[in-house]
Amino acid sequence: MAKLPRPQAPARFRTMFPDLADWLDAPWTGRPPFPTGQVFRVEETTRDECFVIRAELPGLDPENDIEVTLDGRILTIRAERRQEDSGPYRSEFRYGSLTRAVRLPARVDAADVTARYDKGVLEISIPVDAVKPEGTRIPIANADAMPDSRPTRPDEGLAG
Repeated sequence: MAKLPRPQAPARFRTMFPDLADWLDAPWTGRPPFPTGQVFRVEETTRDECFVIRAELPGLDPENDIEVTLDGRILTIRAERRQEDSGPYRSEFRYGSLTRAVRLPARVDAADVTARYDKGVLEISIPVDAVKPEGTRIPIANADAMPDSRPTRPDEGLAG
């Protein structure tokens, strides 16, 4: 019996995704060279004087499956999708724990943060006045704009 040649990825695909193409052509012995972890999509925006973080988390119960925590400038969203049925069937749903951490522009008080879950989207709002950049800005003087403001040394101007 003749051995069939293994199909090769098209040249355009190989150009765009060389690591993936090599991994597909090789015997599958290792992990793929691209992230395969379970993540959910997040968007950050400013709206109505609030810093808003929205996360796509469809099909979850916000009271039992979603947790939002704040630690300094890090806001963490944890979610868990549990498999309810067990039986011989085919499923393409993803189950398990999901976590995303978002770095906020500044430290905020947890009492200022509100979270709401509607139609599969978790929306977290932080008032902009609560988000103040940390630190103090130091003004920088422009030396070119100041007339003859060259610093003098104490030993300058002495006759030797």
